Amino acid sequence: MSEDADLIARLQDPARKDAAFRVLLEKYQQRLYWHIRRMVISHDDTDDVLQNTFIKVFRHIDNFKGQSKLYSWMYRIATNEALSYMKKRSQRMGITDEALREHLVDSLEADPYFDGDQAQLQLQRALAGLPDKQRQVFNLKYFEEMKYEEMSELLETSVGALKASYHLAVKKVESYLREINA
Repeated sequence: MSEDADLIARLQDPARKDAAFRVLLEKYQQRLYWHIRRMVISHDDTDDVLQNTFIKVFRHIDNFKGQSKLYSWMYRIATNEALSYMKKRSQRMGITDEALREHLVDSLEADPYFDGDQAQLQLQRALAGLPDKQRQVFNLKYFEEMKYEEMSELLETSVGALKASYHLAVKKVESYLREINA
């Protein structure tokens, strides 16, 4: 039995669920935090989305059928929570999703949890202008160094489509960076 299969069995056992959930948090919290943080940008917003993600995981673990990896399932929950959060926030503010991302990147310099330099800020601005799919693929490949095959399972997309999305994202990021540094 794999490590995740054992963890899932414990999570689905009411007598061991709480202890197993602490193990799940320890194992996946940081990885999901950074995935969400790259989507919502703000540390405080990330904490909110991460908390909502783990609440949904806790409530719905009994429905997990094991047809994908545990992380893939949680990743999709986190992605959906982050996208939903951003959409609601942009609607509340009466601005587009892209304008919200730009606003959040602009506020990064004042974020005490952001320790990047000017180059990091420029990269974040470039990423804010990408379509969701390209930004997601770029983040997985560039920041998480994920292989296309793993991304394919995670995003339920062909390897060829992922390579094309990454290539387009890289070209757009390079173009943006050349333009602002010209």
